[in-house]
Amino acid sequence: MKVLWTPTARTTYLEIIEYFEENWSNREILRFNSKVEKTIKQIEKNPRLFVASKHDENIRRGFVVKQISLIYRIVPEKNQIHLIAFWDNRRNPKNLKYLLQKKKLQ
Repeated sequence: MKVLWTPTARTTYLEIIEYFEENWSNREILRFNSKVEKTIKQIEKNPRLFVASKHDENIRRGFVVKQISLIYRIVPEKNQIHLIAFWDNRRNPKNLKYLLQKKKLQ
């Protein structure tokens, strides 16, 4: 399956990188990037690996690191995986629901 980044995924990823740049070292940024790449490869090989949403079997949440999740959608008819957003798990989950609704799962 082909993996595509949505604009929201790019934005939320860059927000996390900015936070790392302000608060952590380049080593942590490189480590995080490596884990993102590994998670995406896992999703590519086995799209149904991570937990499905209660509302949609094709929307899934995979953990990149303990604090950060990657929300993605499987689009079987197009043989694609859309990366929807990166999410800091320490944030209020209601905000994630709002983000996904607001962006209409771009």
